[in-house]
Amino acid sequence: QVQLVESGGGLVQAGGSLRLSCALSGGSTSPYVMAWFRQAPGKEREFVAAITWNSGRTYYTDSVKGRITISRDNAKNTQYLQMNSLKPEDTAVYYCAANPIGNVYMAQYNHWGQGTQVTVSS
Repeated sequence: QVQLVESGGGLVQAGGSLRLSCALSGGSTSPYVMAWFRQAPGKEREFVAAITWNSGRTYYTDSVKGRITISRDNAKNTQYLQMNSLKPEDTAVYYCAANPIGNVYMAQYNHWGQGTQVTVSS
């Protein structure tokens, strides 16, 4: 059974940085797309970034471009989200996901992590 385990969340001041990690275990094959979503209180889960496992092609939502970088380590089956210049509006629970059912931007993936809290203070 596939498991995704996130780590790296926490409390940071505006302008600071955090790096999230998501390790995938179980399953018989490598993922083909991994992604990050986030959900703030009272809001819907929204797409942040995604990466294709073989080619490394990346996708970002406009609000994080230039501040956030997604990457992966194929050998470790781990993806990362490097977040710089964080803003209070980045505060949310961040979820790791693998293998979308539809397109990469929609919150319809086969596998989800439990989420990690990111809080950015002003």
